[in-house]
Amino acid sequence: MKKRLFRSRSQRMLAGVCEGIAEYLDMDPTVIRVLYIIASVLSAAFPGLLIYIILIFVIPEE
Repeated sequence: MKKRLFRSRSQRMLAGVCEGIAEYLDMDPTVIRVLYIIASVLSAAFPGLLIYIILIFVIPEE
């Protein structure tokens, strides 16, 4: 069975992007969220926010 990347509908905090990425990578969603926050803060927050918004529209819902 081929793995597919989807936004989570059941365990989302905002739009389910981090949860979907965590499911795809077989990782804990908290780790993905913390890594995302650290990367966003280190990149002056704007690029991280812009990427998250783009991913909301690019990654389909499950």
